[in-house]
Amino acid sequence: MSSKDWLEKDFYAVLGVSKSASADDIKKAYRKLARELHPDHNPGNDVAEDRFKAVSEAYDVLSDDKKRKEYDEMRQLFGSGAFRRGARGGGGGTPFDLSDIFGDSAASTATAGDRRFGGAGFSDLFSSIFSGGGRGAARRSPSRGRDVEAEVLLDFRDAVNGATLPLTLRAPGVCDTCHGSGAKPGSVPRTCPVCQGVGLTTINQGSFSFSEPCRECQGVGTIVDVKCPECLGTGGVTKTRTLNVRIPAGVADGQRIRLSGRGEPGARGGPAGDLYVLIKVREDNLFGRVGDDLTLAVPITFPEAVHGVDLAVPTLDGSVTLRVPPGTPSGRTLRVRGKGVPRRDGTHGDLLVTVEIVVPRDLPEVARKALDEYAQAAPRAPREHIERQVRHG
Repeated sequence: MSSKDWLEKDFYAVLGVSKSASADDIKKAYRKLARELHPDHNPGNDVAEDRFKAVSEAYDVLSDDKKRKEYDEMRQLFGSGAFRRGARGGGGGTPFDLSDIFGDSAASTATAGDRRFGGAGFSDLFSSIFSGGGRGAARRSPSRGRDVEAEVLLDFRDAVNGATLPLTLRAPGVCDTCHGSGAKPGSVPRTCPVCQGVGLTTINQGSFSFSEPCRECQGVGTIVDVKCPECLGTGGVTKTRTLNVRIPAGVADGQRIRLSGRGEPGARGGPAGDLYVLIKVREDNLFGRVGDDLTLAVPITFPEAVHGVDLAVPTLDGSVTLRVPPGTPSGRTLRVRGKGVPRRDGTHGDLLVTVEIVVPRDLPEVARKALDEYAQAAPRAPREHIERQVRHG
């Protein structure tokens, strides 16, 4: 993506957020759009793939506080009319077309490799505008690859115990045929004769001296005469790769795991970005989870609640015997220590067992007569205070 693109594109509109949106709002908007537009969910849909790339570009800028600040300042600077031909101390004048600074040809014919691997940052842009291209070499220095986000769906027990899973990613990568040079094997790119490999040329605009990407090499600094047949001279291709990702024990639904250096490869030998894995966890048919504690509901009969009972209850690694004391009411929660979710420090949460008294719908005649005898012999229902309120209004 060229510097001109960074100014002309409204990244806030791409993500559907306001300019005052918080970092969390921007992250939520990106995640929603990335899930909807991901190429794996839209195979063969070029429109969705283009929007996915645009959303990724927008998030790459707005999620970085420094880049976002520079982006906002640059757009405000150009939007305010600060650069005008013949402007003197707040006077009028004809506005600059951005082409005057960046060049229509350089912006419109930027190679796919430039778009894929990032282009110049705003700090370089400011410097190149006012310094006459003194930082041209920085444009061609190695740059870090983009971060990548992927989503995995885990079974409940894999999330608690940890698992190693294969994760397939489709993302830009360095062409294996030309190793990123863009040139056909057996040939090499030559230094641009116009900019002498700097990637910038200098032009004069009134009182200012501006630098723009070289129109001969589109700001790359080199020219490929015989293009690589695989990447067509861009130096990059979209690759499918499979990683074995280790999910640590105890991860929770919605958690993000950062894998350093497993994102997109850097440009011109720069370090790779990071891979962020968003965890989604399926519900279990027995267990629930609250923080590091597991929850389990166990039905018991009325006699068991009255007399007490020893219950065999399942755990994730077997079972335990739990004593329910006599007179236990329905809904009481009993704690089994150390049978919950593993923590990073090696300890575990607890298993919280909630007992629920089950009321049978149908009783055999013998049981019904016994229940009637119990009702006659048992104390009155424990709701006298409520009945008294009803009688006296």
